[in-house]
Amino acid sequence: MKKHNSKKEQTAKPGVYPEGCTVGLDVSDEFTYAAVINKDGALLIEDRIKTREPELRRWLMAGPPAVVALETGTHSRWMAKVVRECNHQVIVANARELRLIYAGTNKTDRVDALKLARLARVDPELLKPIQHRGDQEHADLAVIVARELLVKMRTEAINMVRGMVKSDGGRVTACASVSFTRWAAEQLTEALRNALAPILEQIDNLSERIREYDERIEHLAQTTYRQSLLLTQVGGVGTLTAMTFLLTIGDPWRFERSRDVGCYIGLRPKRDQSGERDPKLGITKTGDSRLRRTLVNCAHYILGRFGPDTDLRRWGLKLAGQGTNGKKRAIVAVARKLAVLLHRLLTTGEVYEPLRNAGRQVIAAAS
Repeated sequence: MKKHNSKKEQTAKPGVYPEGCTVGLDVSDEFTYAAVINKDGALLIEDRIKTREPELRRWLMAGPPAVVALETGTHSRWMAKVVRECNHQVIVANARELRLIYAGTNKTDRVDALKLARLARVDPELLKPIQHRGDQEHADLAVIVARELLVKMRTEAINMVRGMVKSDGGRVTACASVSFTRWAAEQLTEALRNALAPILEQIDNLSERIREYDERIEHLAQTTYRQSLLLTQVGGVGTLTAMTFLLTIGDPWRFERSRDVGCYIGLRPKRDQSGERDPKLGITKTGDSRLRRTLVNCAHYILGRFGPDTDLRRWGLKLAGQGTNGKKRAIVAVARKLAVLLHRLLTTGEVYEPLRNAGRQVIAAAS
């Protein structure tokens, strides 16, 4: 390592820094900027490192153990692993919570790295540190992510075909995605059939690949993640939702309370209270958007016409009838309560009772 003495940026070279230092790493796709401060907060070293594993490992191995802070991002997972393997303490900061950095008026890579180091030195909790999921969980979650992408591709292709048929005076009957090509073929004119035949073929191929992913997810649930059976007890929660929940939150014991899960996935209302002013705001929408979207879809089903009769459904329907936009608020509230319920079932292993509260009310009224 060497201290910058000129405005021209140089690639970092390994060096030595004292014990007890704190390192801030501001990561970009090509280069990572490092700032090293001592126990008193004085800046000792600034460096630029290539965002590649060999260069980062060589840089970290050059000095004694330190506290290393970096933000969440594309590279944070493997970089945090390298930092730990080099015998340093790593803090992965939640980038969404670092307004001091992302909303600064003097934002540069060097300044951001220094801010990370200073925050980590003063109080690591200011960085709202996160915990990456394990390697196997990360690989298994990739199956769900890949399936989601294929579903999006199929949806876009189906919508395109529907639009072309409508513009030609026809209309494809509403049907399941796996049956779409059969119904669409009957509505296509000869000219459109020649043009769209490859698209229909790809839709069928996508449906087949999605079915294969569904089988893989079901196999994982039945073999590796048997605890998912605890979650599918809840009406409206299928294997895909249960697996998404399990693989996204990782270790359930890292949450002190079940209700913290709702905050973790961004279903908690924002707060902007000051004095007597405390307006009602929307949800934070922080955390994993995939899990949040999945739980909201489950909430739609629970409150829909085919939803099973449960305490959660009764509570949500009651909330939906209150005031304007009651249905929208109820959907979010049910999704948040569902996250709490799933975490509770996961940590306690209890048998789910759909009408547990209703049963207690009946017993209380009879006594």
